[in-house]
Amino acid sequence: MAKVDLVFRQIDERTRDVALALAQEHIRPENTFVLDDVRPFTECVNQMLQIEHDCDYVVYVDADCLILEDMRAFIDACDAPYVDAYVSDRFRGRLHCGVHITRIDVVRAMAATKVPENDLKYVLRPESRLRNLAMKPMGSSKQFRNFDILHDHFQSYHHVFMKYALRQLRSRTKIQAQRLTRAMRAWKTEDGEMCDLTMARHAVEFARKSVPASATPTEVHDFIEALPQHASAEIARMGLEEKGDFTRQELDAWLVENRGRVAYGQSAQKPKVFGLGLSRTGTRSLTGALQMLGFDCSHYPIDEDTYIELSNAQYDLTLLRDLDGLTDITTIPFYPHFDKLYPGSKFILTVRDKDDWLASCSRHWYNRPAFKDFDDPDEGIHLRMRQFLRAAVYGCYNFDPDRFSHVYDEHVRSVMEYFKDRPEDLLIIDICSGEGFDKLSGFLERPVPAAPFPHKGAVLSAMMTAEAGTESQSVRVA
Repeated sequence: MAKVDLVFRQIDERTRDVALALAQEHIRPENTFVLDDVRPFTECVNQMLQIEHDCDYVVYVDADCLILEDMRAFIDACDAPYVDAYVSDRFRGRLHCGVHITRIDVVRAMAATKVPENDLKYVLRPESRLRNLAMKPMGSSKQFRNFDILHDHFQSYHHVFMKYALRQLRSRTKIQAQRLTRAMRAWKTEDGEMCDLTMARHAVEFARKSVPASATPTEVHDFIEALPQHASAEIARMGLEEKGDFTRQELDAWLVENRGRVAYGQSAQKPKVFGLGLSRTGTRSLTGALQMLGFDCSHYPIDEDTYIELSNAQYDLTLLRDLDGLTDITTIPFYPHFDKLYPGSKFILTVRDKDDWLASCSRHWYNRPAFKDFDDPDEGIHLRMRQFLRAAVYGCYNFDPDRFSHVYDEHVRSVMEYFKDRPEDLLIIDICSGEGFDKLSGFLERPVPAAPFPHKGAVLSAMMTAEAGTESQSVRVA
């Protein structure tokens, strides 16, 4: 069993008392540290990294997060350096924020990382910036996991104003602006109605007018530091009466009223999902989209257990005990076995214009040999998995356009033949041509997220950037 510390960060969140009680109930930490009203957030991060921990994991929880399911079993079994929790946000739907499961070596590396000077990324997201800087030399990357957590529900007008003024500042790249624009389009309110959504919209406009795009990091920092005063002044100017104290009874009543909501999290009942697309057909984008819909899937796992199990024809994979599915070529030679082992599973075939796919594969396989010398045992496992899957899927170790063209055609044909009598279990989707949540969400019986479809590859990212330039003109957020 892991030793776990909880660091709970509160400012003026209306949910803070209930959120702390729920965090302690569902994490069951050995120690709890509360950072109370430490502003700006750069100073909060500074203070939290000065805490002396004697534990395996530190779970950082913000007071706007209401944890509704047990997390301790997951933490006890976790060995990842960092896990970001997907939550249900009041304003933006499914996203990862607010609850951060951080291994102690990463915490200590963050504490030892020099704070960058005159760095706007640090000013806007100090915790994330330090974590990324700390993890880069470690060769580690973050993981994501879905939990049943409500984020930014039931907050005061004061808190909503500060949060969304800051959100506007963080949304000044084309892609971030697109994400906020799409979220705001889903904020449906009646004319003259005052609610959280109305206040958030007002805060976005206030920040846009108050902080020009040309503002220096120091000017942005000063505006953020003064946000409590700005919020109080605007609420007074609007003549609003603030909400009363938040109670567990209010939460329970909301849960009863919304008992039909889509269940996310570790205990949710959902099918296994397997991506059947070849590499370079949008498989990483599919993995990100599945995460947003509540399905925790592994993209091309390269761990030793998975390699040993697959190479010994053991298809009841250890990692599928805790995950909802797999994507990329790991599934392709074995999907009939997964189909039999996990009845009711859903299968998604990502496709792409074949000429574009061949060109992408040619670039991707360049300088990625199947055989080379290595010193790191982890790299050895990676190479053995690469050799195994290249042979099983492509029948070759190096890129050959004729062979790849044949493999693509035969793979699509065989998948369609396998599912010809079960069309409800197979989705064929061309992410690279722009298909996304409209198709995927319906197939998995999930609501369409307000956020845009995640685009992970170079071509897809370019497409998203182009879309952002068009969409940001309709709702001005930057």
